[in-house]
Formats: sequence, C-alpha cells, structure tokens
Amino acid sequence: MIFMGEASLRYALTQYLPHYHTERNHRGLDNQLIAPEPEVRGQTGQMARRERLGGLLSYYDREAA
Repeated sequence: MIFMGEASLRYALTQYLPHYHTERNHRGLDNQLIAPEPEVRGQTGQMARRERLGGLLSYYDREAA
C-alpha cells in the first residue's frame, strides 16, 4: 500500500486493527479469534462477505436469520 500522508495511514490502521483482532483467524491460536465479539447470530442464515479497505481485507459472517 502507498499512503499519501498521515490521514490515509491513520485510516488504514483504523480499518486494519479491528480486522486483525476480531475478524481474522490466527493459526497460532488454533484458528481462533484474538478478541471474538459476542455471538449474536445463529447457525442459520446466508453467509455474507464483508469488506474493509475497499475489498483488500475480507471476512465472512452469517446474516441474521
């Protein structure tokens, strides 16, 4: 990534940190999340792709049934 000033760097960091801590599985933790959010969704419903940084970071989550 090429950052055009401090503002673009700050934006990228504010998008990356929540992805790293709450959305990304970590191999060193047996593919678990560092800080998982409380489970509010069930095991049913369609899978939805969520994006950060214009699609550079992606994660999948279930939509509410």
